[in-house]
Amino acid sequence: MTEHIDHIVINVAQHLDTALDCYRRLGFTLTPRGHHSLGTSNHLAIFGSDYLELMGVEPRNADKASLPFPPGLIGLVFKTTAADALWQRLAARRVPLQGDGPQPLSRPITLEDGTESEARFRTIDVQAASVPNGRLFFCHHLTPELVWRPEWQTHANAVQGIAEYVYVTPSPARTANLLEQAFGPGVLNAEDGGVFFDAGKARVRYLRREAIAQRYGIAADEVPAEDERAVALTLYTRSLDAVRDALRAGAVPGWKETNNRVVVPPTSAMNVILAFQEA
Repeated sequence: MTEHIDHIVINVAQHLDTALDCYRRLGFTLTPRGHHSLGTSNHLAIFGSDYLELMGVEPRNADKASLPFPPGLIGLVFKTTAADALWQRLAARRVPLQGDGPQPLSRPITLEDGTESEARFRTIDVQAASVPNGRLFFCHHLTPELVWRPEWQTHANAVQGIAEYVYVTPSPARTANLLEQAFGPGVLNAEDGGVFFDAGKARVRYLRREAIAQRYGIAADEVPAEDERAVALTLYTRSLDAVRDALRAGAVPGWKETNNRVVVPPTSAMNVILAFQEA
C-alpha cells in the first residue's frame, strides 16, 4: 500500500472526441484511444509517475457500459504493487470494498511502432455508496512498461505530474474520513475551509465551496454544482510560460492567472477547474 496517487479519472461520458480535442488544445499529448474489457474507452495524458485519464463510452457501447456520475472529475486512484495483501489490509480496517477481491481489468494497446499488446491491471474499488459522485480505488499495474512510455510523457504545457485533487463538500472532515479509515488515523490535516491529505508529492483536499472559489480565484457559482464531488485539479509544470503558450495556441477561452497559477475554467476543461503551477 502506498499513499501515492496513480492516476485521476475525468468522466467525459459519450464525448470522447470532444474531450480529445479539448485536452489537446490545453497542451496535452494524449495516447491513442484504448478500450477496456468492461466496455469503457479512454485517452491518457502520461506524466512522470502518474497520469490523467479521460474516460468515456463510445455510442456503440452505450448499451453495455455507462459511467453513472456527473461529468468531470470522478476518480481518485492510489498505487499498489500487492493487490491481494492490500485487500486484506483494507478489509481488516473495515473499509467498504466492492466485490470479494481484486478485480482484473485489461485493454489492448498499440505502441508507436505499431506493435499490439495488452495493458493489464488489478483494481480494488471502494463501494460506490461511500464516495460522493465518483470512485476511489487502488490500482496494481501488471504491465507498467506499457503505460509510462517516453513518447507519451512530453507535453506542450510542460506538465510533469499531479499536484492537487480537490473535493467540494459542506463537511470536509466527514467526507474525508474514508481516507483516514483506509490509511490510518492522523493522516488528515486541518486548514482554512477544510482538511487535506498528503499523497506523496500531491495533496488531496476536501474544501467548502467558498474556500475553493478563493483558492482558484473564481466565483463560487463557477464551482460545479453538486454539493459533494471532486471538482478541481492542479498539475505541476516546468514552466508557466509553456502553459500560456499552449493555451494561446489552442485558443482556450476564459483562462486567467491567480495565486501564482494559471487557471482554466470548467467550461474549457470538460467540467474540471484545471490549474497549473510551477514545480
